[in-house]
Amino acid sequence: MESSGTTAILPGQEAKITSYEFTKRSTRYMKVLAALSIGLLGALLGNAQPLSAAEQTPVTAIDILLEPDATMLRHAQTNNARLLKAFPKGFALDEAHRPHITLLQRFVRTADLDKVYAAAEKVLAGANVTGMQLEACKYYYAPAKDAGVAGIVARPTPELLTLQQELIAAVAPFTVETGPIGAFTASHDDPTTDALLISYVSTFVPKQTGEHFNPHVSTGVAPKDYLDKMLAEPFEPFTFSPAGAAVYQLGPFGTAAKKLKAWDLKP
Repeated sequence: MESSGTTAILPGQEAKITSYEFTKRSTRYMKVLAALSIGLLGALLGNAQPLSAAEQTPVTAIDILLEPDATMLRHAQTNNARLLKAFPKGFALDEAHRPHITLLQRFVRTADLDKVYAAAEKVLAGANVTGMQLEACKYYYAPAKDAGVAGIVARPTPELLTLQQELIAAVAPFTVETGPIGAFTASHDDPTTDALLISYVSTFVPKQTGEHFNPHVSTGVAPKDYLDKMLAEPFEPFTFSPAGAAVYQLGPFGTAAKKLKAWDLKP
C-alpha cells in the first residue's frame, strides 16, 4: 500500500484518533501562545524604566525655620508693601507666605514626617532659640529669570550655625536627594522656575549651609532692575529675636506655605 503522507484510519478508530489529533494540536497551540506571551513580557520588561526614589515614595519639601518677633515682622511687612507696589504680581506676606528665617530645606519621605518633627524638636529644645539676639544688616535678593525674591538678611552667629548643623544631622536619616514639584504645595505654572526651586532645595546642603549660610527673611518679589536699586539704598540695621520655630511645607518661590508643626520655645 502506498503511503499518502497521512495517517490511515481504521474502522472504529475515527473518534479516538480525532480526539488524539485535537489534543496534539491544542498542546502545540498553547505552547506557541506561551512562547509569544513570554517574549512579549520580556520585551516590556526590557523597555521598562526604573522608577526614581522620589517616584516610588511620596516626598515632601520642607523648611525647618525660625519665626521672627514683632520687630522683624514690622520691617518685613513694610518692605513687602513696597515690593507689591512695584510688582503687583508678587506675593503678600500672609498665612501662605509666612515671614521666617530658614534654617534647613530638605526633601523628606512623607511617611517619616513625624520622625522629622521628633528629631527637630530634640535639637530645638537644647538651644536657647528665643534668647538669640540677631542683627538685620542689609537687603538681598535671589534671582529667578527676570525677577528676584527679595529679603532682609540677618548676620550669621555661631549659635545659628551650630543649630543649623545639628538639624542637618538630626533629619539626615529621613531625607532623599531630590523630589518632584508635587512635593511642594503648588507649582509656578512655569517649568523653568519649578526646576530652579527643585534644584535649590536639592542642593541646600551644602550650598546654603555652613559658611554659605545666608539667614534672611524673604519679603517679596520684584524685577531685578528694581531690586538692584533697592540694594544700593542705605540700610539701617536693627536687632530682633526668634519668637518660635516650625516646620512648613514649601510653596512657590520657596515660601513657607503650609504649617506642618510648630513649637513655642519659651525659655
